[in-house]
Amino acid sequence: MGILGAHVSISGGVDKAPKRGREIGCDSIQIFTKNQRQWKARPLSEDEIESFKENLNVYNIRMVVAHDSYLINLGSPDETQYKKSFDAFLDEAARAEALGIPYLVFHPGAHRNYGEEYALKKIAESLNEIIARTENYRLMFVVETTAGQGTNVGYRFEHIAEIIDLVDEKKRVGACFDTAHVFAAGYDIRTREAYEETFDQFDEIVGLEKLKVLHLNDSKKELGSRVDRHEHIGKGLIGLDAFRIIVNDKRFENLPMILETPGGEREYKENLRVLRSLIAK
Repeated sequence: MGILGAHVSISGGVDKAPKRGREIGCDSIQIFTKNQRQWKARPLSEDEIESFKENLNVYNIRMVVAHDSYLINLGSPDETQYKKSFDAFLDEAARAEALGIPYLVFHPGAHRNYGEEYALKKIAESLNEIIARTENYRLMFVVETTAGQGTNVGYRFEHIAEIIDLVDEKKRVGACFDTAHVFAAGYDIRTREAYEETFDQFDEIVGLEKLKVLHLNDSKKELGSRVDRHEHIGKGLIGLDAFRIIVNDKRFENLPMILETPGGEREYKENLRVLRSLIAK
């Protein structure tokens, strides 16, 4: 089994997140390091940073992942939005590094009708510049598979592979596999055969060694719909079998498996219970 957890709130300060995670049964947590609906945020205080690190130990949280703001689009052709995105991403990186978080997960971006190749190259160029400016960081930038809504790139494994391939410092980039997103993008994982085929493709195109984070979400929308709508585990169109296979996949036993299902803490607790019930005894 992986290190099971969920995306938890930072309301009242990031240092409150570990306790929230433990209360719902998390061994790993994912957080925003600031309000994800705003471009700018107050700096993290030293006290908040120290308290966060202490609380990870107090509440026995084994792994933390940061997720960047949904406002950020490193593939944007609009120079004003791109500048805001680039600066915000740099700030997110600094916050995650200060908190000692190893992975910053991000949605690659949207091309806004300028073409996928344009966006993929611009995202990689952005990462090269960001990595150059954060050369002393231990932080890894983890690009997430997407459903492919609108003009978003990242819905083909080839997109993830191309971004990574164009980044000079390979050790600073990884991949996040979101079950709902890949299903909506057209990759089936509902049966053992389909699951193995999809992960064989991922391994061949991206490389399983690049996989650092798993997002476990069922899907409200059908296979290949290109629509991003998460559902509770076993209640959507992916179904329980896929999650039974994934939580028992020994290749992923040391990776954070993060829920981003609808609702709040009560629903997360139930989804974690369901996932744990699928683990082979």
